[in-house]
Amino acid sequence: MDLQRPHHLRVLVADGETGSHGAIVSIVTGLGHEVIARDLEVTEVAAATAELMPEVALVCVGDSSARALALISGIVQEAACPVIAVLDASDPRFVNEAAQRGIFAYITDGDPQELQSALDIVLRRFAEFQSLEGAFGRRAVIERAKGVLMERHAIDEQRAFELLRDHSRHTGRKLIDVAQATVELHLLLPGAPGPLRSVGHRE
Repeated sequence: MDLQRPHHLRVLVADGETGSHGAIVSIVTGLGHEVIARDLEVTEVAAATAELMPEVALVCVGDSSARALALISGIVQEAACPVIAVLDASDPRFVNEAAQRGIFAYITDGDPQELQSALDIVLRRFAEFQSLEGAFGRRAVIERAKGVLMERHAIDEQRAFELLRDHSRHTGRKLIDVAQATVELHLLLPGAPGPLRSVGHRE
């Protein structure tokens, strides 16, 4: 069965002193993916993640679970890619601690098909997570912009949203862009006239 994928991934492999990460590297490359970093120290992993921007990271967990957890924390700190823990054997205690630090999945052996399945699932989950996180972020910006307009113009929430929406339509800009500009203008120029003062009004 050919497990090679048409889309290859950029993969970071970090070793929690297992001595077996070379086998994982071989499996990853055998699946058609590219290993862009390996043999990283805990002090290096966050910076390497930020600089190299891997699409997924594998942390091999061996005798030093503390080191593996520190590697996971360093990668997750950058929020750049999902992390999969590769365990020699099932370890619920470690998995629980790793989950609290932000891993997206774990596997317990070096089977190529299991690893590829984990990669597929994790990338979907990470994309959904980023989409959801982005949605929450956009909602927060819009809420802040409405608050700015409500305070500036002494209007209610519904009217504030209508001002944002109408300005978005009239200018052809996205609602989130209008909201972001409103918040930024308020922060940079707190004494200036409120943004969108004339939108929707008729003199």
